[in-house]
Amino acid sequence: MTLQDTEIHTRAGHLLGQHLSPGVIAWKGIPYAVPPVGPLRWRPPQPVVPWQGVRSAVSFGPDFPQAPNAALRAGAMSEDCLYLNVWAPAGAEPGSLPVMVWLHGGGFVAGSGADARSDGERLAREGVVVVSFNYRSGVFGFLAHPGLSRESERSTSGNYGLLDQMAALRWVRDHIAAFGGDPQRVTAFGVSAGSASVALMLVMPEAQGLFDRAVLHSPGTGRPLATLAEAEALGASVDGNLERLRGLSAEEVFRLTSRLNPTVRGLTTPRVLRPICDGVVIPEDERMAFQAGRIHRMPLIVGTNADEGTLLTKTWPVPDVNAHQALLKANFPRALEEALRHYGCDVDSMALRQTAQAFADTQFNAGTRLLARVMAARGQPVWRYLFTRQRPGRTDGPHHGDEVSYVFGNLAVGRGPEPEPFDAADEAVSVAMRSAWVNFARHAQPGKMAGLDWPVVTAANDDPFELGERFGPVPDPRAAALDFLDRCFEPPLTAQGTRP
Repeated sequence: MTLQDTEIHTRAGHLLGQHLSPGVIAWKGIPYAVPPVGPLRWRPPQPVVPWQGVRSAVSFGPDFPQAPNAALRAGAMSEDCLYLNVWAPAGAEPGSLPVMVWLHGGGFVAGSGADARSDGERLAREGVVVVSFNYRSGVFGFLAHPGLSRESERSTSGNYGLLDQMAALRWVRDHIAAFGGDPQRVTAFGVSAGSASVALMLVMPEAQGLFDRAVLHSPGTGRPLATLAEAEALGASVDGNLERLRGLSAEEVFRLTSRLNPTVRGLTTPRVLRPICDGVVIPEDERMAFQAGRIHRMPLIVGTNADEGTLLTKTWPVPDVNAHQALLKANFPRALEEALRHYGCDVDSMALRQTAQAFADTQFNAGTRLLARVMAARGQPVWRYLFTRQRPGRTDGPHHGDEVSYVFGNLAVGRGPEPEPFDAADEAVSVAMRSAWVNFARHAQPGKMAGLDWPVVTAANDDPFELGERFGPVPDPRAAALDFLDRCFEPPLTAQGTRP
C-alpha cells in the first residue's frame, strides 16, 4: 500500500492533511506532547493523549511566546506549542524513505518549526520525509530554579526545551513509518540553537538511538556550559517564590526574558537561558565528553557561513577601539595580548567588525572545527563546509542562517516580509546543497558536490569545502584564530581526540 490519501492513522489517532502540490502531502500542527500549560509549565513534556475521530492537520500549531518576527507564520503564540509538521512524497511505501528532522534556530529564545525559510515542501519532492517542530525556548524552555529542582524527581530543572526535542524525536521513531519514513534512517539537522542542540544530544545518554546521522549548520558547541547551581541562582534572582512565577501569565513570563538574556553575550563564558550542564539531562560539559570519546558516533556534515557574527552583534554597544578592547579584556583576561593580535583594531570604524569576528569564532567557528575533528578521530566520516554565497547585489554576508533557504529550496523567502533576490547562480548552489543533504540522509554520505569530490575530514586535513562563490576545498581562513581559541578553552585535541 502506498501513501496517496491525506487521511492517515497513527498510534495517537487519525490525521487529515492536505496535498500541497503534485507529489507532496503535508500534515501540520500534530501534537507530540501534552500542552505544557498550568501545572505542566516548567515540567518535562508528557506523552500525547490519543484523540478520538479525525483530527484536522492542515494548519501550523502555535509558536511559543516570543518577539514578533516576520518569518513566523503560525498565526498564534501560546505556551501550548508542542506541535510538529510532516511533509512526505505522495506514493511512498510505509517506512521506505529517509527522514530529515529539522531543529529550528533562534538563540534558544525565538524560532519556529513553521518558519517559511525551512518549509519542507520543496525538500520532500526530493524523496525524503521532512519533519519540523516547535520546542519551548526562552524562559518557558530553559528556566532553572531551586524550587523547580526540589519538586523534580531527578532534582534538576531547566533544559525543558531539550526534553521537548527528544520527545519530538521519539514521536518520529514511533510514528513516522505511517507517513512513509524509515525510523532507522533519521537525520537530525538544524541551524544555530537547533544544531547546538543536536551537538549536545551527541553527548546525552538519553538521546542515544534517536537519530543515526546529523547535519549541523553553525552549531554553537564546545564552549563552557553553565552549571545547574549557576542557572538556579539566576532563576531565583528573578523571584524566589516559585508559586508566584507559576501564577504569571504567558505574557508576563515572556517579559522576564530580558532579565535573563543580556544583549551583549559573553564570548568565552557560559550562558544561562539555554541548555545547562545539570548533571542529569546533560551529565558533563560537552567539550569534556568530546575529548573523552563519550559521544554517539555517526556520520556528520558540519559547517559555518563566511560571516557568522555581523548580524548578531550589529546592536552591541562597541562604538570605538576602547570599548572593543574592554570587551576583549573581559573575555580573555589571561590572553589579552594574543586576543588583540587576532581581534584587535586601531581605528574606531573597525571596532564592531572585529567584535563580530570574535563573536563568530568563539560562538560558531571554533566549535564547528572541534566537533569535526572529534567525530573524525572516532572513526566516523565527517564533511565540513564553508558557505560563501552572497545574494545578488549584496556586498556583505552570507550571514548566520543565510544558507537555510538554499538547503530547503526556498530562495525567495527572507528574514523579513520582502522577498530575497536570487539568480541562476543561487539556484545552482541550492540544487547542489539540496542534493548533497538528501544523499546524506539516504546513504550517509553527500556524494559529489557540483560534480566534485567532497573530502572527508582527517587528522591531516580538516579544512572546509567551500559552497557558494565556488565549489571545492579551501584553506581554513580562521585556522590561526581557532588554534588560539583551542588554547583558551583548554589544550587542543590530539589526532586521537584526546588531550596531549
